[in-house]
Amino acid sequence: MATSYATVTWDQLHRDARQLASTLITRGPFKGIVAITRGGMIPAAIIARELDCRLIETVSVVTYDEEKMGQPNVIKKPEAAGDGEGFVIIDDLVDSGVTAQLVRQMLPKAVFACLYAKPAGRPITDLFVVEVPQDTWVLFPWDTAPLFIPPLASKSAGEE
Repeated sequence: MATSYATVTWDQLHRDARQLASTLITRGPFKGIVAITRGGMIPAAIIARELDCRLIETVSVVTYDEEKMGQPNVIKKPEAAGDGEGFVIIDDLVDSGVTAQLVRQMLPKAVFACLYAKPAGRPITDLFVVEVPQDTWVLFPWDTAPLFIPPLASKSAGEE
């Protein structure tokens, strides 16, 4: 289990996706995008808009059950992407690199890009925006909900 958590807001995610798109645009044009589901779908949609790319394929790989990692299981292949030539693979985060390696094997000619990369998965990516410590669990906006936090001044004098 992670020893710390980092929360990504919708605004931050959008900024990071646009930053990734600005780097990708210099490597294009791309025929299409392959989003790794589910985390890569929203970044892929933002990047597709920025790159004016209409062909979006998905690859579905299940590796996590909550915060516990298991064996990767491909439940949907990216048929339209062939060997990946002319495509960019998009994911939200590369963690251990297990999913990334599997997708790379399916699409060896694609560019692999993600928003966030942990040290163990970083070598598998071609591009990423922010490096995250390995022991940090990233909480994406679709995983969280805003909660009311009382002001510090409202705590009783004896509470810490």
